[in-house]
Amino acid sequence: MQKIGKQTVKFDAPPTIVQTASIVGPKEADGPLASYFDNCLEDEFWGENSWEKAESKIIKETVNTVVSKSGLPSDKIDYCFAGDLLNQCISSSFGLRELNIPFFGIFGACSTFVEALMLGAIFTESGAGENVICAASSHFCSAEKQFRFPLELGNQRPQSAQWTVTGSGAAIVSKNGTGPYITHITPGKIVDMGIKDANNMGAAMAPAALDTLLTHFKDTGRAPSYYDVILTGDLGHVGKEILIELAETKGYNIKSNYNDCGVLIFDKEKQDTHSGR
Repeated sequence: MQKIGKQTVKFDAPPTIVQTASIVGPKEADGPLASYFDNCLEDEFWGENSWEKAESKIIKETVNTVVSKSGLPSDKIDYCFAGDLLNQCISSSFGLRELNIPFFGIFGACSTFVEALMLGAIFTESGAGENVICAASSHFCSAEKQFRFPLELGNQRPQSAQWTVTGSGAAIVSKNGTGPYITHITPGKIVDMGIKDANNMGAAMAPAALDTLLTHFKDTGRAPSYYDVILTGDLGHVGKEILIELAETKGYNIKSNYNDCGVLIFDKEKQDTHSGR
């Protein structure tokens, strides 16, 4: 691999995403992407007595699903990179403790899954491992309690608030395979514009998303039109529009091929999810 430009890494032998899996909650199952998930739950507890335990079970079963789908024996998986939104990454660390695979707990909020893919790609391309698991999870109820207000308060959610997904996604990145490939990674920087409203995280995160995208375009020499799709993790409807406007001020038009995962996973009008995910 080689570093190009300011902060992008180009892989000479690009790692492959060989398998994926996902499990989601009932609200996500009612959304536009329901047919793409491996398992859709009927309730947020999934037989557990707390939301945190439910989230641990969700990521555990998602990782078990991706391993089963891949056909790889567990002793052929070298490392696991996983994280969630809770303190000390308790959902992923408790959920995956029985894996018996070297574990890296990571936290990148809405970028955690892509951060895992980046680190997994570096490990496999460098020869440190042949196959690695990359995973992330979140739970609407536990995230609300930690980042905004406990649901028991029954407070009114402002229109700028996102609806955190209840679910988990996992992928296996391998040194060998026929694609899809991870050819470049551009880690982002911390960009803090002073937004302090916990109910408007889209506005808080949009400047960092812009900085990462612009750096990637400059490092690779590519224009936004090079890509079929440009995705952000969870800016929601508010953050998505801010990012489009900010990019235009820098001379980049991303409107035609840019979207946000938080926007895609719910139907804002039918499901009353406000800003999205």
